[in-house]
Amino acid sequence: MIILGTFMSVAAIGAMCWLLFTLAVFALPFATGLWTGLWAYDVGAGWFGSILIGGFAAGLTLAVGQALLALIPFVWARLLIVAAFVAPAAIAGYHAILGIVRLTMPSETWQVVFAVVGAVAVGITAFTRVVGMAAPGPSDGTPARS
Repeated sequence: MIILGTFMSVAAIGAMCWLLFTLAVFALPFATGLWTGLWAYDVGAGWFGSILIGGFAAGLTLAVGQALLALIPFVWARLLIVAAFVAPAAIAGYHAILGIVRLTMPSETWQVVFAVVGAVAVGITAFTRVVGMAAPGPSDGTPARS
């Protein structure tokens, strides 16, 4: 029974890490939707209205980010947009990994080391996924003409 519990724990941690890496790109839209929904609830929209408003804000954030990545030809501006999506993902990765290692490791120094390594890994993963969402532009740096 102990061996089965160990395997189940490792599988659960693996599933949570997979989920973290998969959903890291959506940290900025999720945060935008969450805060907009909380604001809407605070001003009296009710729980159903705040869920709708928050969901709309999250979808709009993702759509605007993808549209800007597809339309803006300047590399520096695209990097700023990518950074806006990667920074919340890295912060979420830091706190998720820190929460996991606090359960298994007594040394606070090593907890922070593993959390930073996890944040970098989640940030790199989010960076590659966000860059993959961007439409490929022309190689000479000029905007595409249709």
